[in-house]
Order: sequence, then C-alpha cells, then structure tokens
Amino acid sequence: MKILITGAEGQLGRDLVAALGGNHDLYPFDLDLDITDGAAVWHKTQDIKPEIIINCAAYTDVDGCETNVDAAYLANAVGPQNLALAAKDLSVPLVTISTDYVFDGTKATPYDEFDTMNPAGVYGRSKMAGEILTRNICPEHYIIRTAWLYGRTGKNFVKTILKLAEERDELTVVDDQIGSPTYSVDLAGRIIELMTTGWYGTYHVTNSGNASWYEFAKEILKAVGKEGVNVRPMKTKDLDRPAPRPANSVLDNRMTRLRGLADLRDYHQALAAYFGSDRP
Repeated sequence: MKILITGAEGQLGRDLVAALGGNHDLYPFDLDLDITDGAAVWHKTQDIKPEIIINCAAYTDVDGCETNVDAAYLANAVGPQNLALAAKDLSVPLVTISTDYVFDGTKATPYDEFDTMNPAGVYGRSKMAGEILTRNICPEHYIIRTAWLYGRTGKNFVKTILKLAEERDELTVVDDQIGSPTYSVDLAGRIIELMTTGWYGTYHVTNSGNASWYEFAKEILKAVGKEGVNVRPMKTKDLDRPAPRPANSVLDNRMTRLRGLADLRDYHQALAAYFGSDRP
C-alpha cells in the first residue's frame, strides 16, 4: 500500500514508519509538510495518491496551547480538516490521533468511546474540534484516542523521570491524576491492525492497567534499578500550571474489545519491554 504519514519524526510516527517499512510504500513527512497549509496538503496528496493517510502531527504542548490558542487550533483542528478533505477527495481512509484530554476527567470510572466529550482546556478543545471536523468530512476515518504516551524518541514522562533521577536524590510527582501509560510501539501495532479493517469510527487505545503519575514514576525507577531515589507525592493544585489536567485519564478500550481484539498488554509489561528488548 501507499501510505502517507504526517508527524513521522514524532515518537508514534517513528514507530509506525519502523513497523510499516519494508512491507509498504511509505511517504513519511514531518516539518516538510505543513498540515495547516491546505493547498500544500492537497497538492502533496494529489501527487502521491496514497491509499491511506495517517496523521500523527499535532501541537501537544498542553500549557502552550493555553496562550497560543490559534496555533493549537491550526495544528489540531485545521490540520486534520485539511487531511480529511484530501482523504475524502481521494476516497481513502484517514487515521488521526486524539487524546484523553477531550474529557474533563471528572468521571469516577474509565471513559469509553460513547462518553460525551467535555474538554477543560484549549488543548482538549482543539483536539475535539479536529475530531468533529474529521467525522463531518471524511466517512472513512479512524479516530484513535490514546493517553500518557511514551516511546523511544521525543519528550515524554519516562525520559523526564530518568533525567531528573540523574540530577536529584528526591523527586516530587503528582498522585491525584490517574491514567494508563501507553507505549508507542504498542499503539502503532494496534493502529496497523485497525487501519485496513473498514471498521471506521472512534477507538480508545491504551495499554492495560492504570496508575497515578506518582506510581508510574516509581515503576520507572524500579525498572532501571534506581529505587534509592526518593519519590514524594504532591497534588495537582500545587503544580500551578496554566492548563487544567484531567484527574481521571483512564480510557476504556471498549470498541476494540467489541470488535474482538485482545486488550493491549499491561503497562508494566510494556514498560519492561521498553527497557528490555525493544530499547534501541
């Protein structure tokens, strides 16, 4: 298949390129294709005529979105809109990545795909807008919501904790936000499973199990033998960050389960793989 991938240099994009390379005719783009430029997207897709488009490009600086509102909506709403228009014109599927931040995090149980979106901040609102535009324009779509993503490349929580542990003997991490840490390799694998099924719609894709950021930090340090670093819990309100954070980011992967797909491995197993055989 001819597959066009945007955001190909991000942690998920790189894992998709690695997993798909050799079996497909890949057209990976990063900063060399500005998805907010509708004309550029149209010309590139008309030239390549991909059989599927995967959008991993986004503005993911949650706090930055609060002050750069137009930039957030350009990347997270207009960008997917441009790709949806291109996919519709070519009559090909579009895969686009969304987030747990489309929910406000106040639900007492995990969020499934049928829960009503109610984002609390600009990042979540811009991603919700991207979802709505994608659904309205391109019938052949896979909207993949994920959460707490980490991978081999780019910035993520795992790398931050390891870096801080090299510099300090004590870390302070919030313990009142819970989610499902998700390994980008596992997310990429599930996207590849879904993208040719014709089961268009919205899917939650995270590793199984859940933890607070505090508990996840302790698991990371345990995995690399740095249990001597003291980790103290703190509350979100004491962070004093511009953007609100969902207290509950746990996503129920109901739709993949209903489609007969096995749940992704537990996040402990995924973390072990990250530090084991999967580690570059």
